[in-house]
Amino acid sequence: MNKKILPLALSGILGAMCMHSAINASEPVLGGGIETVEERTVGASVSLSGTVVPYKEVTLSAQMPGRVVTISGKEGDHFKQGSTLVELDDISLKAKLRAAEASLRNSEASMRNAGVQYSRELISPQRNSTQGGMGMPTLFDNMMTKPMAGMMGHNKPGLERGANLTNLQTNVEQARGAREQALSQIETINAMMRNTLSKAPFDGVIVKKFIEVGDTKQPGQPLLKFADINKLQIRVDVPARLMRGIREGDVVSAKLDINNVIIEARVAQIFPMADKQRHTVTVKFDIPKASPAAPGMYAEVSIPDVTTQARTIPLIPKAAVKWRSSLPGVYVINAQNKPELRLLRLGEEIGDKITVLSGLRAGERILSKPAGNISSGWSK
Repeated sequence: MNKKILPLALSGILGAMCMHSAINASEPVLGGGIETVEERTVGASVSLSGTVVPYKEVTLSAQMPGRVVTISGKEGDHFKQGSTLVELDDISLKAKLRAAEASLRNSEASMRNAGVQYSRELISPQRNSTQGGMGMPTLFDNMMTKPMAGMMGHNKPGLERGANLTNLQTNVEQARGAREQALSQIETINAMMRNTLSKAPFDGVIVKKFIEVGDTKQPGQPLLKFADINKLQIRVDVPARLMRGIREGDVVSAKLDINNVIIEARVAQIFPMADKQRHTVTVKFDIPKASPAAPGMYAEVSIPDVTTQARTIPLIPKAAVKWRSSLPGVYVINAQNKPELRLLRLGEEIGDKITVLSGLRAGERILSKPAGNISSGWSK
């Protein structure tokens, strides 16, 4: 190769490398795309605190006095509808039930006997006589004395027979009434025995126990709290002035007290009456089943404030935000095509984006996904 050509080739390569370096210097490696800040018109909102509650929750109380003999589980245990959760002692009720069943048997026997006596009197009337058989005094009395007494008006056989039938029919009715009374007692005792068992009103879990085995409870005292936690809601007390901006079916943003997870909550129920003292209306919001929520957790719900005029604010991707300690910022591309880390004050999250309250203007260019090794001083 010609020795004069080699220096020329090397100089050309070095020149190209220098030109490429100059281009890269004017366009720094930023580690992400450049995006123009857009703006969005949003209405004012108010963040209200609430509590995650089960869709259905009941407190089971004692209906009968007694000692707790069985508790089917502990907090967190699942039960199907109709399962026995708590059982109270029912020894005294069983004794009363046996006595009532004995009264029922006695009343049925009395009713059968009264029925037989009435039928006998109806078919074959009995004559009062102090002497049985076919003795002459009885025969003479039946053939002569009683008929003659009836003819003379001293005796009324038809009236006496009617009185006997009425008396026997009364015995039948009394026996039947005693039987109905015994049946009523048995039904009452059976109902009281059922009240010694507390059953699950729906599929759910025990969320709190107020008793232990051996405790003696009186009617009205709580036994345990049972809830359906498959469907959860957020309960919020909303000031009355904000109720114009809420309707059933509306979807709002909510933040859970678990790593500040943002979810969408739907207005499920608006209570018809405001609290007289606090002047607030209770509103329940349905939350998605997949959300990492549990009953009793704290949550914040963003409620539209229709009393405040809507405003236009910048909107940026959440991925563009860089955190330095607890301060949020974003890399802004300046006039020299250099990134500058600018301090921001952020607003609410909207999907994968977030609003900016101050520190940025619409139309400015930012890094949508800045690299982790970018370093720059703060700019304001």
